[in-house]
Amino acid sequence: MSQSGHQPGRAVPMRVAAGASSLGGLQAVMFDMDGLLVDSEPLWFLAESEVMTRLGGTWAPEDQHALVGGSMPSTIRYLLARAVRPAEPATVARWLIEEMVELVRTRPLPSLPGVLSLLAEVRAAGLPHALVTSSEPAVVDAVLGRLDVRFDVVVCAADVTSAKPDPEGYRLAAAKLGAEPRQCLALEDSPNGVAAAEAAGLRVIAVPSVVPVPERPGRVVLHTLNGVTLAQLRELAGLAL
Repeated sequence: MSQSGHQPGRAVPMRVAAGASSLGGLQAVMFDMDGLLVDSEPLWFLAESEVMTRLGGTWAPEDQHALVGGSMPSTIRYLLARAVRPAEPATVARWLIEEMVELVRTRPLPSLPGVLSLLAEVRAAGLPHALVTSSEPAVVDAVLGRLDVRFDVVVCAADVTSAKPDPEGYRLAAAKLGAEPRQCLALEDSPNGVAAAEAAGLRVIAVPSVVPVPERPGRVVLHTLNGVTLAQLRELAGLAL
């Protein structure tokens, strides 16, 4: 959950580390939601700020940045740690989800540059594809309804016992798609999401938002998905036909 820092224009890899050797054909593509599919971070900031106002505290961009790619339980713990007024965790979670759903339905919710074109190309190619997110079902439904897009499989917070950076969500998505994890590609914007996909054995292309994604061997980092084609992603991830 973070405000987009993408640069428009041609897609140039920031860094393609050594070790991204060919691993066979691409079987499936998986997309993160917040900060990758949609620029929802400004809305999360507003929702978190509103909840913190109810709790009597203050909220700043650095607080939001600390929660990028995290789960609802970790967000609630963080909010309550900064609260002045006491509240039950379940109540705070309800406030945050209700506020976010309302904002998604009523405020601008732009997709990130290039991502919908890429999703359409993946769909046209007949590649299985999934949305893998730590967001709650009500928020996911609101986002997908607003964009009017569909995925073969959606894995969200309600489907797993451990959120990102745990690999459970990506492993579940691969199993539901009937794909071998090492022949799947994940598109992520946060360190938590990248760590989850890599731990599940997927190839990962990171498109960071406000939180940098550290480099490591075999990891591809892009400034933007604007203008990036499916063929280019296959090549960058070492998953060409």
